[in-house]
Amino acid sequence: MEHAGAGAAGEGGRARRGVEQAPGREYVGASGKVQETRQRVSKVDANSLSVRLELQADYLAGVWAHHANKSRNVLEVGDVEEGLRAASAIGDDRLQKQSRGFAVPDSFTHGSSDQRVRWFRKGLESGDMTGGDTFGAEAL
Repeated sequence: MEHAGAGAAGEGGRARRGVEQAPGREYVGASGKVQETRQRVSKVDANSLSVRLELQADYLAGVWAHHANKSRNVLEVGDVEEGLRAASAIGDDRLQKQSRGFAVPDSFTHGSSDQRVRWFRKGLESGDMTGGDTFGAEAL
């Protein structure tokens, strides 16, 4: 993985490798690195970095829910489905279609509904802090 200063454009002009990604405690500070890198790249690449950061947050929310439920049994029947519906409702594609009638993927800053649900579910099912490398993922 390249460091933030090494260039943010990935294949096809997409920002993918602009932020160094590491498991666990190293997630702290990713937001600052993304913000710093966004200032030096195109709008499309900056948006792609934002999507990757937001999907990482969705993944980590799933990891938190996994461990909170495992240790304290905090999830009730229907909680996961409700969370997944909420994640789906705030996807950029859904919000843009509601407001404009169509979606522009290059303008997404939080990810599509499907992406948000997929990354949250991945974190929830695995509970693994090291599995949320959205910056190194080929497909989101």
